[in-house]
Amino acid sequence: MKTTHRSSVQGRVTLDVSLSAVADNFRKISRAVSPLGVIAVLKADAYGLGMAPIARRLGKAGAAGIATAELSEALDALDATEGRVPVGILGSLLPDEIVPAVRAGIRIPLSDDAEVRAVSAAAVKLGTAARCHLAVDSGMSRVGYRVEDAERAAQLAVSLPGIVLEGIYSHFPTANVPGDEATMAQVRAVKALVRRLAARGISFKAVHIANSDGVNNVPAACRAPFTHVRTGINLHGSFDPLGNRRLRLEPVFTLRARLAQVRRVPAGATIGYGRMFTAPREMLVGTVAAGYADGLPLALSNRGSILVRGALCPVIGRICMDFTTVDLGQAPDARPGDEAVCLGRQGGREIGIDEWATLKGTHAYEILCAIGSRVRRVHHD
Repeated sequence: MKTTHRSSVQGRVTLDVSLSAVADNFRKISRAVSPLGVIAVLKADAYGLGMAPIARRLGKAGAAGIATAELSEALDALDATEGRVPVGILGSLLPDEIVPAVRAGIRIPLSDDAEVRAVSAAAVKLGTAARCHLAVDSGMSRVGYRVEDAERAAQLAVSLPGIVLEGIYSHFPTANVPGDEATMAQVRAVKALVRRLAARGISFKAVHIANSDGVNNVPAACRAPFTHVRTGINLHGSFDPLGNRRLRLEPVFTLRARLAQVRRVPAGATIGYGRMFTAPREMLVGTVAAGYADGLPLALSNRGSILVRGALCPVIGRICMDFTTVDLGQAPDARPGDEAVCLGRQGGREIGIDEWATLKGTHAYEILCAIGSRVRRVHHD
């Protein structure tokens, strides 16, 4: 029998994800937008939290659909839910992805005429019907038909064999700004488009434009004629730094590491690369076995904190790839092997992802997606 050397080694850094908290957040969002359905956006491996277990849990919680960014993610979501939840792709397909997407029954975005014709041809060749959603560019200028071209595009789609035009959707670039007039213009444009198409006998089972920011800041996008909203980052209890926080959501993850070493350094000792920190006195310092390869932003150097024994311990010096040094003055009893919470709660204190995002000058999406591949994901229900 082949020996597996790593079977008993768990790794130094762990990302704990509460599936029950994800489901609770989903239910809060669902109640807030009822009777609209909620599509869970689980692209980029559910923003780094682990798509498959979250997809399964949200499928049981009643998700109206799952949205991904690319075909490989969509197929993984389809497998995870055993085909019980509709899975779609937001944006567009590459030419070589069309046939396998149609074959698998993925909800397909239609974003240009060539794609529409290719999807039709693939469906006819496979002897099936492709369920499609018309992608409308109402202001993002990323993918999809411009609003002024979307009416003609919808007529093209319904005229071709093998296409079932199931839905229509668009996307907000600035829904995180409450009262933004450009966002409201997008809402009006899509509503008018849906009315014009209805007058031509083209209706949709799914009409959606609201993302997580839209749910919190754009009530008009959460009412008829819209039938669904999409939410990704809100499922994790995170928000954009700007805008309202209409929903009371809970963080669902904890990023924890361990102390690799505890020692005293004399006054005048410098810490880490670049000698960015000089000890003003004799200090008790700890080396945390996690660094930027695990997702700790370099922007936390000399500015962030890590929880050790329930105390906020300031980061001192520059964060390294594999290690981070902290001042243990508030945790004098700390020992090697102790848990060090980088994100989440310990004792009565908490370090939120928004703190990291603010220090880095970014948002929670980037922080989550940057958590490294060697970090062990553990899902609790």
